[in-house]
Amino acid sequence: MNVTVGPFAVQAGHISLLAAAVVASGIGYLVGRKNRVGIGDVLVDMALVAVLASRFVFVATWFDAFKNDPWTIFDIRDGGFTPVAGVCAAIGMAIWRARRSPQLRRPLSSGLIAGSVVWGAIAISGVTVNPGLTSFPTVELTDLSGKATNLSLLSSGRPVVVNLWATWCPPCRREMPVLAQAQQRYSNVVFVFVNQGEDPETVQRYLGSSPLKLDNVLIDASKALGHAIESSALPTSLFYDGNGHLVSTHIGALSEASLAAKLAQSQGI
Repeated sequence: MNVTVGPFAVQAGHISLLAAAVVASGIGYLVGRKNRVGIGDVLVDMALVAVLASRFVFVATWFDAFKNDPWTIFDIRDGGFTPVAGVCAAIGMAIWRARRSPQLRRPLSSGLIAGSVVWGAIAISGVTVNPGLTSFPTVELTDLSGKATNLSLLSSGRPVVVNLWATWCPPCRREMPVLAQAQQRYSNVVFVFVNQGEDPETVQRYLGSSPLKLDNVLIDASKALGHAIESSALPTSLFYDGNGHLVSTHIGALSEASLAAKLAQSQGI
């Protein structure tokens, strides 16, 4: 799910996009070097319009979640984007640039095809290598009293949101009120808060000093769940449908809008 580079956790999806962009730029350069044509600037323009368009459509779709705090529209740390809109905008930019500069057409099309192949190959290999990550990990957890449990027992056939967090993690603390409110609002969804690497006393002390009212707070002292899903980043949220199948993931703090969007992807929510 993510790759750790020193103190930083980089999402595998971002790495695949970067690899695709590098390959696309390289192939475009090789195909266009005879005419001294490169496509690097076109790829940058495509990336910019993709980000702007995908964010704009996301905000428009979930505007009710933004209108009470408009400044959060610009906080893209919540990962709130609409990929289809971004892809369409990027393709539109590529077509526009190619129409304006015919010499770009061959290197640009060659580069984009090569980049798409690389991105697709990495995406497919990720699914193939990690098929077990699509269902509840068989990891034993404990509640604050020390009683053992697991995610399947808590589900009881309902959709589940699993949040991996820690008391020392600022983004975790920032998103916690959003999740606490959602736990009250979505009665048909089970929200599970799995603390990573801390003892029950530390967690109870933190919860006791805050106004948050959370159900299903569990302890994963050995970080077994993080290892099972191959993610060391915090916070990480996993969205399962009522059959225990992983529908979506999110690394980083959730906003009200990004949480609503993720919930909408899950069956029965």
